[in-house]
Amino acid sequence: MKPSLAPGVRLFTSISRDAWYRSFIFFHTYLIYTAYHLSRKPVSIVKSQLHRNCSNVIPPADLNITNNATWCNWAPFDQEDYRTLYGVLDNSFLVAYAVGMYLSGILAERLPLRYYLSVGMLMSGFFTSMFGLGFYLDIHSLGYYASVEVMNGLMQTTGWPAVVACFGNWFGKGNRGFIMGVWNSHTSVGNILGSLIAGAFVLSSWGMSFIVPGLIIASVGIISFFFLIERPEDVNCTPPQHHIDHESSEVGPYLQTASHTDRTSNSNSIIISESAELVEEQTEAISFCGALRIPGVVEFSLCLLFAKLVSYTFLYWLPFYISRVAHLNAEDAGVMSTLFDVGGIVGGITAGLVSDYINGRATTCFVMLLTAAPMLFLYNHIRQRSHAATIGMLLVCGGLVNGPFALITTAVSADLGTHECLRGNAKALSTVAAIIDGTGSVGAALGPLLAGVIARTGWNNVFYMLISADILASLFLSRLVYKEAQGWCGRVCRSKGLKEI
Repeated sequence: MKPSLAPGVRLFTSISRDAWYRSFIFFHTYLIYTAYHLSRKPVSIVKSQLHRNCSNVIPPADLNITNNATWCNWAPFDQEDYRTLYGVLDNSFLVAYAVGMYLSGILAERLPLRYYLSVGMLMSGFFTSMFGLGFYLDIHSLGYYASVEVMNGLMQTTGWPAVVACFGNWFGKGNRGFIMGVWNSHTSVGNILGSLIAGAFVLSSWGMSFIVPGLIIASVGIISFFFLIERPEDVNCTPPQHHIDHESSEVGPYLQTASHTDRTSNSNSIIISESAELVEEQTEAISFCGALRIPGVVEFSLCLLFAKLVSYTFLYWLPFYISRVAHLNAEDAGVMSTLFDVGGIVGGITAGLVSDYINGRATTCFVMLLTAAPMLFLYNHIRQRSHAATIGMLLVCGGLVNGPFALITTAVSADLGTHECLRGNAKALSTVAAIIDGTGSVGAALGPLLAGVIARTGWNNVFYMLISADILASLFLSRLVYKEAQGWCGRVCRSKGLKEI
């Protein structure tokens, strides 16, 4: 009697070769962008250590602190305007990131993604570590730290356009919102890990809070050089079908109406020819202006500008805010701030699921952004009065703030990068992703800077700014929400057999 295969072996052999490779790419690209975000987080954790209330710190026995109220702080952040200096530091990174992102998308379309990502991660790891070396080299120059952040911001732009393009090469439009919602949790996971790693060193030697994340992202860059697979065709796998949803597209209704009203063989051949052109693969990279003309790119880009303003203000200032309001040390504040990112994971997945189910990316973002506004007001109102309420509000606000941000930067960017008007051009995804995320990064640069300036007038005013930004973000989607509603009404009418006017 021939022995049967072991259950584990049967499981492995039942999974197709394509599925194995797609699973590998899913987790590999997940690891890549987790490392990118992990290396961005230390700045927000270390802020509360660079400037402290020295009256609450026990000085070393051999230190004379007479008439020195700032002895425990790290120059130049020991000054009264330290919040402004923090804003300069944040903006050095974020402005460089925003400017570099537009160029990065163009480069990612034209260079091998494996080389581009590997070099980007190695250089990002180098400059992240350089910031931490300032502690051991006893550097107290704002210019040094700002310059390092500028270079790191430029290097970090290599990540998003290239990772989205690689992921889009492997995964089609089926359930894209849910798949990319799960995949985009790498942002929050990276923030959480970055907070925990930086927090583990911040009280003893904050330089290691940067050096360890820098070594991690550099190591992932080396792994990517040896193992990243850019396209399914490179390993003889089946490429995904970026099919066209004729019911929801702007081109589709025209084709359906034409084929219904024009029955001649000549007109049908024209329609078939035009349909074939839509899926014809092109190899020429799209231009920047060409990408801007894709329907929806401008609206989602402007929406993301304000949505990312809110998200990155929390990214850079939440640990500091918690430490001041709840009177926690830097490590404990960093740990509590991770609850916002835990909520972001749930919010990103929920946004993807809902948008797939209702076939409405803009409507999903619109509702979440409007709901986030009163939740932010409520969180600031209760502050730290109740520990349980604070935890709950951090989770809720994290989901509502990061849900639209996650959906726009992933599924929406991939949808627009493979839009039917591109006629099958597969070389638009990086450029579209870079335009949307680059515009969002302008907001990411403004948010922390404004927060640093406004915080001097009170934290209430910072939250009013964030609430206003969420409302503005939702308003930019109004036209797209209206179009989606029209599409739903049209499908309901067709399902009931009613003639469209």
